Amino acid sequence: MSLPAVLNLIGDRLYSLPLGIVYLTDKCNSKCVTCDYWRYGQTFLSAERARALAAEFDRLDTRTVLLSGGEPLLHPQWAERARTLAGGRRKLWLLTAGLALTKYADPAVELCDTITVSLDGATPETYLAIRGVDAFDAVCGGIRAVVRRGVKVTLRCTVQRRNYRELRQLISLARDLDVHEISFLAVDVLTHAAFARREDVSRELALSVDDLPVFDQILNRLSSDFSNEFCSGFIAESPAKLRRLHQYFAALNGLARFPLVRCNAQQFSTVFGADGRVQPCYFIKGQLAEGSGQDVNSPELIGLRKEIRVGNRSECKTCVCSMYTGVKAMTFESPMR
Repeated sequence: MSLPAVLNLIGDRLYSLPLGIVYLTDKCNSKCVTCDYWRYGQTFLSAERARALAAEFDRLDTRTVLLSGGEPLLHPQWAERARTLAGGRRKLWLLTAGLALTKYADPAVELCDTITVSLDGATPETYLAIRGVDAFDAVCGGIRAVVRRGVKVTLRCTVQRRNYRELRQLISLARDLDVHEISFLAVDVLTHAAFARREDVSRELALSVDDLPVFDQILNRLSSDFSNEFCSGFIAESPAKLRRLHQYFAALNGLARFPLVRCNAQQFSTVFGADGRVQPCYFIKGQLAEGSGQDVNSPELIGLRKEIRVGNRSECKTCVCSMYTGVKAMTFESPMR
């Protein structure tokens, strides 16, 4: 365990950066009801900024770079940018909607240690209703293509009104696709920084009061019917953690308190936008870096980290994607759940 990583945990300045999250582009080839990047995204990470980020990652002993977006595979030089960011010394983790995975299976497997595919429907119809494109079979084909090549593949499902009845089918689909694991989180309807949204989506996407008893029964059955998958870690969350999804939707309907959030993501990671913006996490808007600099320890970002640490950010109180790591895991040798 390095001293800089320990120092991260006792203050708000970053002495190391175990995880760098980089938007290669804010363009997207999905048309998700949960996100508006596909409406407005036009920016690509430049070669100059990729080199500047790589130098910053060298200085801060970054171990893993998460390639995000938008859809990172839409960057016309995504593989070149990925190699620059890796710098021959860092692991790459690709977060993708998967529409172009078949096309880029070989370079994706060559470059990335882990590939996480966002998959929100277990059927073509549900996928189309949520993602806005008829690409379910193409995405499954892309997943199979990279699984066959031996890379670690995980699925991430965002649970909302249009798919919560399909959790069982999604787990079965994950087994059929032979992926490493599947994980679930609730749809975020309260913040907009991570999704470039300009309109409220809570009424359309959140579970209603009438949905809650049905969701409760589904979760109960999952706990009993997939006990082996929970024990093995194939389902990344424990039954108790999945229960937090129910509590979150109940809270949105005024029937419960929001689940308590334990998160220190801002102490081991930073988000770098394709447009030059630097954020302490996905869900809290940051600042535009000056020139090609990265400003991970600008006064504004240090102030934002402090606000998060002392509990002064309202976004954190209702966060759907909290991440916590202790001293022993701070080196971030592998992607976190």
